[in-house]
Amino acid sequence: MEIITVERRILEKNEDIAKENREILRGKNVRTLDLLSSPGSGKTAILEQTLDLLAGRIRMAVIEGDVQTDNDARRIAKHGVPVVQIITHGGCHLDARLVRSAMDSLALDDLDILFIENVGNLVCPAAFDLGEDEKVVILSVTEGDDKPLKYPLAFRAAKTCILNKTDLLPHVEFRSEVFRENVFRINPKATLFEMSAKTKEGFGAWTAWLSDTLLP
Repeated sequence: MEIITVERRILEKNEDIAKENREILRGKNVRTLDLLSSPGSGKTAILEQTLDLLAGRIRMAVIEGDVQTDNDARRIAKHGVPVVQIITHGGCHLDARLVRSAMDSLALDDLDILFIENVGNLVCPAAFDLGEDEKVVILSVTEGDDKPLKYPLAFRAAKTCILNKTDLLPHVEFRSEVFRENVFRINPKATLFEMSAKTKEGFGAWTAWLSDTLLP
């Protein structure tokens, strides 16, 4: 019973800070996406392509979350956008307090979209509100078409889902139609994008959605 009470207090405190984050970001007209995935899904590669395709049209920044190392942050920095690294030192997710600290290092008045690349994990990050407008869950075809059924909280929390590495479909046992059925079984209102960060196939619909739907 005490463990449940402590967990509830942690989540309640996080919710309070997340609400403040959302008010700050929306007050600055910054739209925010929290990107969730398992390790190896190609989350950083998708982000890199997105930054390049929207460069010069949309002002963007990235908060990069990792258990250890700043490798991904250094990759993102090469694309000419502000990036703040958060290293959790073993923590399996970002929380609203950590995001608030990173926000303080960004010139929010100069941004249109803030991407938060969460720690590679489909369990804990789904439970923590960071103050984002939407969560986006990313899956690659190498992970299996039943992933939405194994991690329903992540796919339920995310309004948007990306299927990545579609260029590998001829080489893996992945049933796209079954995956789609599973996504919409868990979240009937989900928006689904299918793409390849390697070939850029499918990025047109994704970047158009970012430009036309997310921005005010």
